Amino acid sequence: MLDFPKWKIFAIIGSCLFFVVFAIPSFLKESVRDELPAWMPKQAVSLGLDLQGGSHLLLEVDFDSYLREQLNNLSDDIRAKFRAEKIGYRGLAVNKEDGAASVTFVLREDSANAAIDVKKILTTMNPDIEIEEKSPATYNVKFNDKFLKGERLRVLEQSLEIINRRVNETGTKEPIIQRQGDTRIVLQVPGLANPEHLKALLGRTAKMTFHMVDETVGFQDIESGTVPAGTRILLGDDKRSDGASVKFAIKSRVMLSGDMLVDARTTFDQNGEAVVEFRFNHAGARKFADITSENIGKPFAIVLDNKVITAPVIRSAIIGGSGVISGNFTAASANDLSLLLRAGALPAPLKVIEERSVGPSLGADSIKAGTLASIIAISLVVIFMVLFYGLFGMFANIAMIVNAFMTISLLAMFNATLTLPGIAGIVLTVGMAVDANVLIYERMREEIRNGKLPHVAVSDGFKMAFGTIFDGHITVLAASLLLYYFGTGTVKGFAVALAIGILCSLYTAVLVTRLMVVTWLKSKRRDRLPI
Repeated sequence: MLDFPKWKIFAIIGSCLFFVVFAIPSFLKESVRDELPAWMPKQAVSLGLDLQGGSHLLLEVDFDSYLREQLNNLSDDIRAKFRAEKIGYRGLAVNKEDGAASVTFVLREDSANAAIDVKKILTTMNPDIEIEEKSPATYNVKFNDKFLKGERLRVLEQSLEIINRRVNETGTKEPIIQRQGDTRIVLQVPGLANPEHLKALLGRTAKMTFHMVDETVGFQDIESGTVPAGTRILLGDDKRSDGASVKFAIKSRVMLSGDMLVDARTTFDQNGEAVVEFRFNHAGARKFADITSENIGKPFAIVLDNKVITAPVIRSAIIGGSGVISGNFTAASANDLSLLLRAGALPAPLKVIEERSVGPSLGADSIKAGTLASIIAISLVVIFMVLFYGLFGMFANIAMIVNAFMTISLLAMFNATLTLPGIAGIVLTVGMAVDANVLIYERMREEIRNGKLPHVAVSDGFKMAFGTIFDGHITVLAASLLLYYFGTGTVKGFAVALAIGILCSLYTAVLVTRLMVVTWLKSKRRDRLPI
């Protein structure tokens, strides 16, 4: 235990210096960090919401709205299938009385429908549905439980990804986006004092689709709402002379979906008005070219969140895979739309369930309180170790300080967020760092009392205490991993700081302290230990 090859000595000293240098930026302001030499790291620990201030939002995915949309699509598919198979039916619609959870229809009672196996036809069309015959010729169609469970998970995961893209597109630093349960998402944005703009961005589904306008529907029919099946009426951005929104009769069939977009950006047209340029992927560009070439002279509606942004007439085939969305845009609204289109559409609407704002003054108070507690705790530990163990206590204090620097530098490297419980985790590991040294030194005292020479007592002290130290650290590490796995929010912050600190404590207690003790022991012949 007293042998230290030169390479190991250099490796230990080098690693300690590396972690100390890497921890320095975390103690400096951002303006000072920018002026550091090029060779020095500039990555610092990110402060959490409780330290930096910011906004906390609890969002809920409206899966019921998503399910209603899927059921509407299912009813359109059934309608198209029955027309293709020449099956007579009536009353095909989403069942509102059943929580919008099924589609019902009634087969017409005639000889043509008598021999039709409806269940086989529909199950072949969509294997994810269940068909119940509630009464003769009356059917109830709904999605099966396996499909709903998988879709609920997929919608939540996709919503997490889209929220992450949208928040990062705004330039927000270090947002915390976490899943909570089966339908909720926690969003914490440190440094964001006013969340209204962010809420506006997250509140829009940003689902863009392209539809043909139904030119067979006249103005009076649109106003009265009498449109044929497969056509629906949507409001537009433009206003009429009487102040009412312009209405459009568009065909329900989606000609092209916005999920094929690969880029969107704000630019200005020849009149200096803000417009949004968009570009499709290869498949979307080919489909866009086919649609425009086959419908020259017809109006083509661009719909965003069930509202017609624009409905230009197709003048010629567009083969480049790109286009322009024009409307009553300001530069800011065009930028927001570009951001939403680049980030992608949310599969379901989001509802804000809870909202909290933490002011920077409260965060500053937390930092002050945490810093004061840390200074008091470390000072008491330093005094205790010097009083009880003298020079060896100073060695333990140096190792403890190195441990703190290592923990902070690793938090910065892993891009972890430091919260007030995280500070508590660091203080706890500081205590465990010296606790390991206490075990070692007490074992040395016991060996000295047994009549062993100093160098033998030092060797046996480190050797015999190692098992206890290792077991204790592994136990705490396992607890921190369980806290991280089952915990949420600040509990995870505490677990991360604790796990990193425990590993650093094991390193400093076993290697750094031992290197200092052995170096002192070998510097000259020692007949007693200063403990």
